[in-house]
Amino acid sequence: MVRDDKNDLVYRTAAEKWQAVIADLRDCQQRGQPVLVGTTSIEVNEFLSARLTQENLPHQVLNAKQHAQEAQVITQAGLPGAITIATNMAGRGTDIVLGGNISRELDALADDPAALDARKAEWQKVHNAVLAAGGLHIIGTERHESRRVATQLRGRAGRQGDAGSSRFYLSLEDQLMRIFGGERLSSIMARLNMPEGEAIEHAMVNRSLESAQRKVEQRNFDIRQQLLEDDDVANDPRRVIYQQRNELLEVQDISAGIRGMREQVLNTLFALHVPTGSLVEQWDLAGLETALKGEYLLDLPLQTWVTTDDTLDEEALRNKILAAANAVYAEKETLAGENLRAFEHGLLLQNIDSHWREHLAAMDHLRQGIHLRGYAAKNPKQEYKREAFELFETMLDTISREVTQLTLTVQVRTEADVEAVTPREAVSNLQYQHDAFDAAAEEDSALAEDAVPAATSPVHREGPKIGRNDPCPCGSGKKYKQCCGKLS
Repeated sequence: MVRDDKNDLVYRTAAEKWQAVIADLRDCQQRGQPVLVGTTSIEVNEFLSARLTQENLPHQVLNAKQHAQEAQVITQAGLPGAITIATNMAGRGTDIVLGGNISRELDALADDPAALDARKAEWQKVHNAVLAAGGLHIIGTERHESRRVATQLRGRAGRQGDAGSSRFYLSLEDQLMRIFGGERLSSIMARLNMPEGEAIEHAMVNRSLESAQRKVEQRNFDIRQQLLEDDDVANDPRRVIYQQRNELLEVQDISAGIRGMREQVLNTLFALHVPTGSLVEQWDLAGLETALKGEYLLDLPLQTWVTTDDTLDEEALRNKILAAANAVYAEKETLAGENLRAFEHGLLLQNIDSHWREHLAAMDHLRQGIHLRGYAAKNPKQEYKREAFELFETMLDTISREVTQLTLTVQVRTEADVEAVTPREAVSNLQYQHDAFDAAAEEDSALAEDAVPAATSPVHREGPKIGRNDPCPCGSGKKYKQCCGKLS
């Protein structure tokens, strides 16, 4: 590899840097040396292209937008005096042939040996001229945060033993220089009274820049590692949810799972009002009755059961409640049949999907602020894992509770129930709906009239105008302003 990697040139201002870049490009074009300019963004591409247009320097711009077209352009970036501006991502994977790529032309002349040899000889002259001019020259307009990108940009020249060169132009106003000691270096250049347009060129500057790049790379690596660890925390719940969802899609009858959810939810509710190992006097049977009736429509006389049966202990009471809930649900299964299976299937699937979306949003919110736990002398990673597990457990409990509540409170209507509605009741229901609809329509119309002022016509007075101090025409003897005029 014979490429000449020159030291970076560091200027005080960005304007000085761009002047030096344009001067280098003009010199290379006059000598017939092809140049590839690497930038860090499309905005810099367009800015440099506008400057070169003002300087009457012909060039090509690649913004990684039209891949097929740009691949054709980059193959000809090795022509004598060609200037190609590209982002660090543009043109990768396409070899830059010094003297231009004529493979398509050679394929077209395959049937004409004489013309083929003549074209090869012509290309060889151009190739030798480019080699004599120094090969492909690489210009970097800014140091990237990653050394790999700069190395790849330099590697576009000096391929397969060809000649080439590379140089990076920097300024103290670049982002990387501002972060790492740009102000200190600027003050040093000011104290040395360096003239405008003078650059710093030393291997020590290159080493300091590489050190800054290593720090940024280490920081980015830590960020990616932290993201990976956070994703591992969410991976186990994701695997559980997707496994349950796949099993749900494959199985049609999930009555056993619904029954297990129902027993789990009722056991949890029972434990809240009847603590384990407590005395009968400590049981909150009234609260348990209210909760069962209000949330699950289970009207059970728990206090009567306990007072009439002295042998009814904690476990027996729990089993009796579960048996009553299962009996209520069994009646619905008898009435609905297979329709209830489809209802259970759709209900559970919908609950899992909606609560999983809410869980992901909660996890994202937790991850954004978990680093603040460090101010409380707590390990943010451990706190994130603990709270993520608690959120997942809460989500599973919420799904079970809502599914149990909906399955126990759903009402099954049979055809006999529908036919039992008398015509008079049906008519009264329809009349009630019709009246309600009319009332809503009138209210909307009134709101619309209030919102849009109606057009008013001028008032025409029949008699002469009454002054405020004139006697009131009603005959009271008072002034108009103190009588009828006061009311108006």
